Amino acid sequence: MRPRAVLLGLVLAGAWFSNRLPASAAQEPPLSSLTLVGPAVTVFKAGRDACDGADVPDAPARAFRDASGAVALFGMHYRNRALRGPDLEHLTLDCAVVLESGEKADPALYDDRSWITATWTEDGRAVAALLHHEYQANEHPGRCRSAVYMECWYNTITAAASADGGRSFTRASPPRVVAGPPFTQEVDQGRHRGFFNPSNIVGDGPWRYFLASTTGWERPGSDQEAGICLFRSDRPADPASWRAWTGRGFTAAFPDPYRKGAAPATCRPVGPFPGPVGAVVRHRGTGAFIAVFMAKAGTGTPGDFPRSGFYWTSSRDLLAWDRPRLLLEGATLYDDPCTAPGGLIAYPALLDPGATGRNFDDAGARALLTYATLRTEGCTVTSDRDLVRRPVAITVWP
Repeated sequence: MRPRAVLLGLVLAGAWFSNRLPASAAQEPPLSSLTLVGPAVTVFKAGRDACDGADVPDAPARAFRDASGAVALFGMHYRNRALRGPDLEHLTLDCAVVLESGEKADPALYDDRSWITATWTEDGRAVAALLHHEYQANEHPGRCRSAVYMECWYNTITAAASADGGRSFTRASPPRVVAGPPFTQEVDQGRHRGFFNPSNIVGDGPWRYFLASTTGWERPGSDQEAGICLFRSDRPADPASWRAWTGRGFTAAFPDPYRKGAAPATCRPVGPFPGPVGAVVRHRGTGAFIAVFMAKAGTGTPGDFPRSGFYWTSSRDLLAWDRPRLLLEGATLYDDPCTAPGGLIAYPALLDPGATGRNFDDAGARALLTYATLRTEGCTVTSDRDLVRRPVAITVWP
């Protein structure tokens, strides 16, 4: 079973955003400095540690501490399992499936293929999750006029919840939509649409935030620009409470178009991001935010991405970000695998083993850059993937 959905979504997202980005709001001086200070260490090796063919890194790593203090880390396949251990540096894959994907043909059920892509818990027992949900209409006869995967992709951020510290997750019935386009899936849509690839959830005072991607849409009274939108809530366990930044406030709601007459709404994209944000953390010493993401050389604002690899950018308020800077050079999922004989890197995240929050949304002077390495065969990206980590030194100026 090849985990192609998030992979291809990221590749096409990078191409779609590349010429439609807002310029960085702040250029100089930089707020932060990130430096790799050690070699890569393998956390999970697909050929050695998998429970079955579905076990490969297929999303950025998300972690929390449960009520006992143990760590649960997600970021695998749409047959969702967790890596567990006493801390971030001692994790093994738990073969119990915590959330299965139903691969159902009815798009209104939001149960085709889902990845756990963000979590939040206050007590380590009750855990709210954001799901990257893909309705892959090309896999369901009669649901798409095209046979091309990316011309049939209808994407939504949905919700799941756990009452047992992440040992199992359930979806509500009817499904709970956090962010969806204001229209239903269409057989002739022609390109991928909706909201997808949410970042982790990061806290700031009473508020919780995440960043999500959209390819945009054109609708009467609701033309949505492609880019990265910022969502906020003070009740992350309530999927209906999330609102997106419009340029004037956090007022845009994107409810389920199958069950509510979704009023036209748009969000204003933020940041210099050429595609989905891998992760964002809040620096403990200064309160500044640091985001990591991958980029292809030559995309985005001219001069922002001279080389392919992982980049970081910093912000005081999650709205205005400074100029991106290269952290780790390498061909990413946005690059042509035919020209990457050494393989690809993808899905960057920052996780500080010493995080003071239960949700690993803060970082101090050191953190772990956690990401996937993907081997290629000719022009094919294989499912032979490892999850690795590298230590990073962090400096943020007041």
